[in-house]
Amino acid sequence: MADEIELKLALGAEAPEALRRHPRLAGLTPAVMRLGNTYYDTPEGDLEQARMALRLRRADDRLLQTLKTRGQGGGGFSTRGEWEWEVAGPGLDLAGLATLPPMTERDPALLERLVPRFATDFVRETWWLEAEGVTVELALDLGEIRAGGQVVAIRELELELKTGEPATLWSLADELADSIPLRPSDTSKAARGGALLGGGWTLPEGNGPGAWLHRATVALDALADTGQDAWRNEARRAFQRLAETGDDALDDETLRDDARALAEALNESAWLTPAFGRRMLRLARRLPGDVDLA
Repeated sequence: MADEIELKLALGAEAPEALRRHPRLAGLTPAVMRLGNTYYDTPEGDLEQARMALRLRRADDRLLQTLKTRGQGGGGFSTRGEWEWEVAGPGLDLAGLATLPPMTERDPALLERLVPRFATDFVRETWWLEAEGVTVELALDLGEIRAGGQVVAIRELELELKTGEPATLWSLADELADSIPLRPSDTSKAARGGALLGGGWTLPEGNGPGAWLHRATVALDALADTGQDAWRNEARRAFQRLAETGDDALDDETLRDDARALAEALNESAWLTPAFGRRMLRLARRLPGDVDLA
């Protein structure tokens, strides 16, 4: 098992091209690969309820099986358990899956009830940044999630830490946000597919600064996939509540100003701007990232 440490960023429509032109990537040629993924669960969604995701990924001529466990973090930043290995296919390696720690605690009969639930298909452009003991993988994913006869777009950037300190991810995101419209995202592709398949989104409770930011972030994720203004209103209320909290985590008035400005920005149709992203990143970096993620 390896811990996956990453910062997930949702992108505006013009962001992918702006990213490719960014000075930070000057002189670097990305690796480009089409990835087809099928996610598995029981018909009742046992893995989703346990905040786990199981997928088969076709990458060129390789077939990879991956199990990811519940994430911890918030504001786009997450740490998850991840097991990945190459399999012969065409279906799941149930024997290998059964040996993993998250599965040994569960009824063995669950494995026999796993079926394909939804799919994602996207093109991944990957850049590697290396400097002074730090290695970060930048993965730009553009494609779609298909579930239950519905389709939503994938347009996101994942900054994954391979070696070094997590602070590197925040610094890199800040640098990109100077000119690229982006924002933290807390919802995985698997959770987005589950929301499509289940017919709805559920917002986490807001019971502290980190939780209110997480609630706002998930509401924006729901807005992106549904286009329903109710989620915009939920995000606005969460930012407003964050600005009003008396918690010591927001003792810096700049952070309160950021929360207020984010709430106000959501009154505009074109709210996802570089300034919006910088404010969200500043809040996410300073607030405790200790919530459970889907």
